[in-house]
Amino acid sequence: MHYEDFKQLVISAAQAEGLTDYELYYNASESTNISTFRKEINEFSSSKEGGVCFRVLLNGQMGYASTEDLSEEEAKAIVRRAKESCAVLESAEEQFLGEAGGAYQSFEKKEYPLPETSALIQAALKGQELAYGADPRVTDGTSTMVMNIKDSVAIYNSRGLDLFRENSASLTYLRAVVKDGEEMNNSFEIKAGPIETWNQENLVKGAVEKALAKLGAQVAPTGNVPVIFSPDAMASFLGTFSSAFSAEAAQKGLSPLAGKEGEKIAADCVTLVDDPFHPDALMPTSFDAEGMPTRKKNVIEKGVFTTLLHNLKTAKVAGVSTTGNASKRGYQGAVNVSPFSFVLAPGDLSEEELLAKAGDGVYINDVMGTHAGASPISGDFSLQSEGFMIEGGKKTYAVKAFTVAGNFYEMLKQIEAVGSNFRMDSFGSTSFGSPSVLVKGLSIAGK
Repeated sequence: MHYEDFKQLVISAAQAEGLTDYELYYNASESTNISTFRKEINEFSSSKEGGVCFRVLLNGQMGYASTEDLSEEEAKAIVRRAKESCAVLESAEEQFLGEAGGAYQSFEKKEYPLPETSALIQAALKGQELAYGADPRVTDGTSTMVMNIKDSVAIYNSRGLDLFRENSASLTYLRAVVKDGEEMNNSFEIKAGPIETWNQENLVKGAVEKALAKLGAQVAPTGNVPVIFSPDAMASFLGTFSSAFSAEAAQKGLSPLAGKEGEKIAADCVTLVDDPFHPDALMPTSFDAEGMPTRKKNVIEKGVFTTLLHNLKTAKVAGVSTTGNASKRGYQGAVNVSPFSFVLAPGDLSEEELLAKAGDGVYINDVMGTHAGASPISGDFSLQSEGFMIEGGKKTYAVKAFTVAGNFYEMLKQIEAVGSNFRMDSFGSTSFGSPSVLVKGLSIAGK
């Protein structure tokens, strides 16, 4: 049964049960994934999944029920189960449903037809052919993955909300593995958008050249030196520490940013933006998981911390308005808080100018182990890294097997300059992006 028909049946069932305060949340996704090994297709998958969650507010308690079965019988059953669950819940916290009447921002969405499966297969095989032909040191492990994704969300409630959005995208991920003697290295490139814009020749060139540049890497010397983080490395930091900007984390005592709105917490060159409409985002949206309008906001503006990210519940606790950052992991997920496109705004300097400004130091293009080596609560990090030495304002020899350590919140204050080479790699509902950044000094532990 189509969602719209199921929705009408749920409304009728809710009215028959005498319910006046309820919400129906629908989420469905489709994906096609194709990957390669050597010069053949080794994996093909196509999936469709989704369902609905019905929430009812009764006697101050919020009852929940969910299902994948959009049938007439289940429309009645899901309402009944949600109502019954209210009787066994004893939460003292105030519960919230979104109210209609907000202003939803319109935006230009990059819509394009998704390629047929045959075109995806051809693109995957072409990526492999180009990669293996790019250099004789390219070896097995090199892979090309291509995919189509489509995601739909609808929210209806008894308070006047009736919203729908759908996003779709095609993307490719190309990983090049190179071998010279016993030494192996790898690197990757990602591109989202219409298949005709992928330019696989450039993707292969970038991935292979970056992998080859790592060959012969030495151990970095120990010291406290200027560090330049590549766009990918800095985006990893933003992803790791993004939870600290959630009002939910702050109100649970899990963020050092609680109560610091209006304070200077970063260098003047740092502006951190949450943008639901970013042109590189895969899943742009004008409403959040509670149906509230989303908006672009500077979370840090020229070094000053302006706002935590809120949903309806955290906003009520803080005595402010929601920032439209309610989120859910699928239709069954609880309502949480998260950014949409969390990006460090680019500056005016090219990467070459950043290198010249650094003089001597370390360029880090990859940090590893962020799940274990970094704490959003304290800000401390100690991460295995790789990159290049900076000597005389130029990138020189490759370095590996060293650790970069510091404190993220202190590092924000020590950012000396921000580059213009912005990059964002999107894979889902939350994306992280950044240009290269120069940090005055961090601890490097190598040889």
